[in-house]
Amino acid sequence: MGNMDGKSVEELSATECHQWYKKFMTECPSGQLTLHEFKQFFGLKNLSPASNEYIERMFDTFDFNKDGYIDFMEYVAALSLVLKGKVEQKLRWYFKLYDVDGNGCIDRDELLNIIKAIRTINPCNEVMSAEEFTNMVFDKIDINGDGELSLEEFMEGVQKDEVLLDILTRSLDLTHIVRLIQNDGKNPGEGEQSAKAAE
Repeated sequence: MGNMDGKSVEELSATECHQWYKKFMTECPSGQLTLHEFKQFFGLKNLSPASNEYIERMFDTFDFNKDGYIDFMEYVAALSLVLKGKVEQKLRWYFKLYDVDGNGCIDRDELLNIIKAIRTINPCNEVMSAEEFTNMVFDKIDINGDGELSLEEFMEGVQKDEVLLDILTRSLDLTHIVRLIQNDGKNPGEGEQSAKAAE
């Protein structure tokens, strides 16, 4: 539950852990985050069906013991993985996130839908469309040409291709979430703007 591939709370600084705990317990006094609270926690409202499905997938991958809740240890393990995990750990998590039907392979539609949803929630300034990116992924790493990526193909292919690795890493960059946690739910600069407006 509180440990993800050897990644543990001990590897986080005391300050980070305290900030994360404070935010978690403020937003979720019961100590167990439901899907609804998860969306509120990260300020996700009025999502498209595809974006909503992506958030549900993310919630499911963070709910390591599959009890329908994310507790503080799962929350820390998930953030630690995404923010501080090794490339291999992150790629395994990305794969699990992209494999929507859970059959052990990612097909074009799964990858395309997830990439579109990710870009809706976490807009990055990519020149490539979601369709172009999906085609590039399959052209480069679908070695046997069957239209599906196994975990092995995905891991090996992405690790060998700096461009793919860079785009995937940026698209799932959660530093804005960490900034929200550190600033008690306010975007940096938000407090300054409201202070100026009050003058």
